[in-house]
Amino acid sequence: MKRSQLRRGAAALLLAAALPLPLAATAVAAPAPPAAAAVSVAPAVSATATRLTLPAPTGPYAVGRDTLHLTDPQRRDPWVPAAGARELMVSLYYPAHRGTGRARAPYMTTEEARLLLEGDKLTGVVAPEALAGTRTHARTGARPIGGRHPLVVLSPGFTLNRATLSLLAEELTSRGYVVALLDHAYESFGTTFPGGRTLTCVACRAVESAPESTARKLMAKVATGRAADIRFVLDTLTGRGAGASTETGHGQGTPARRYAGLVDPRRIGVAGHSIGGNSAASAMAADRRIRAGVNMDGTFFAPVPPGGLDGRPFLMLGSLDGHAPAAEDTTWLRDWRRLDGWKRWLTVRDAGHFTFIDIPVLGAQLGVTDPTAPLPGKRSGEITRDYVGAFFDRHLRGRPEPVLDGPTADHPEVLFQRP
Repeated sequence: MKRSQLRRGAAALLLAAALPLPLAATAVAAPAPPAAAAVSVAPAVSATATRLTLPAPTGPYAVGRDTLHLTDPQRRDPWVPAAGARELMVSLYYPAHRGTGRARAPYMTTEEARLLLEGDKLTGVVAPEALAGTRTHARTGARPIGGRHPLVVLSPGFTLNRATLSLLAEELTSRGYVVALLDHAYESFGTTFPGGRTLTCVACRAVESAPESTARKLMAKVATGRAADIRFVLDTLTGRGAGASTETGHGQGTPARRYAGLVDPRRIGVAGHSIGGNSAASAMAADRRIRAGVNMDGTFFAPVPPGGLDGRPFLMLGSLDGHAPAAEDTTWLRDWRRLDGWKRWLTVRDAGHFTFIDIPVLGAQLGVTDPTAPLPGKRSGEITRDYVGAFFDRHLRGRPEPVLDGPTADHPEVLFQRP
C-alpha cells in the first residue's frame, strides 16, 4: 500500500483550478496522489467568474438541514484524550415541505475551506471563499415532512470535511431519507465546532509520521473509532442517547433527539467514502441495527469479520484502476469473499478515488480535467447518485432496482465484478 493511499488530499483537484494560474504553479504546490498528478485547468476560469453549485436533487421532496454538535460522555477522544468527551459535528438533513425554510444552508465555513487549502499546500492559490461559497439546495428552518423515514449515516474520507459528501446527502434526502453527515473530531484538516473552535487533523499527523505498518494500524483505528461514532449517532437520533445538542444560528441548544420522531429505527443504512467506507463496514459488524452499507473506494484497513455481516447487504463501489479484483488493494477481494449476504462489487471506468464525492462535480464547473481520471464531473455525480440511491431504495425501502442487477446501456462505465 503506497503512502499516497493512506493520505488522500482530495481537495487538490478542485482547488488547484479555482484561479487561472499556470499548471506548473499548482503542480509544485502539493504532493498530490496519483489521481491528481496531471490536472489541466481552463485558462480563463476564475473563482469570481464561476459560482460553484451542487447539482439539483432529483427526488420529490425539498431538503431541510440542521447542524448538530454531539458529545459522547462515555468516550474520550482517541486522538486528544485531554480534550475530554468525543465530539462530532453533524449536518442533519431531512425531507421538507417545499416553500418552507429560510436561507440556503452553507457548504462549509471559510475557516474550514482555508484549512483544507492549507492542508493540501495550496495557500495563496485560491481564496477560501470560493469553496466555502458553494451553493447548496438545503434550507435551514424548513418544515419536516411528517412520518418516519429511513436513516442513512454518511462518513467522509480521511482529511476531508463532511461537506464533500453534500451532493449525495441532498440527493438521498430529496428521495425521502433522513441523512446524518458526520465530521469526526481531529480527523479532518479543519472542522468548525461551537464556541469559536476549529479543530485540525491530529490523526493525519499521526498517520503521516508513522512507518507504513503502523500507519495501517492507525487507519484501522480510524475506521473502528468512526464505527463507535456512528453507533452513538444512531443512539442519539433514535432517542436513546444523551449529551447531544442542536446548534442553531442563534447559538441556542435543543436536544438532537427531537429528530427521533422522523427516523424509522428499523430502516438504517450507512455509507462512506475512503476510510468512511471502511467505517461503514465496521459499524455494521458492531451494530445489527444497521441493515445495509456502502463502501465508496475505501481500503478495508479494519477487515470485515471472517463470519461476514450476518447476511446483511453491502455494496462496494470503486474505481476500476484502484479496486478491480487484480488491483493493488487486495483488501477488497479478501473482504468480498467474507460478505455473506446480498452484495455487489461495482467498478467505474475512467474513475478516480474522488469520483464518488463532490470534488469532480465542482471541479468540472471550474474547467478541471484530469487525464488519469477522465470521467466527466457531471457523470461522476450521476453514477454515485444513481447506484447508492438505488442500493438504499432496494434494501431500506423494498423497491425493485434493476440497475443493480447487471450492466445497463444508461451506465456503460459501470462494471459488475464477479471474482
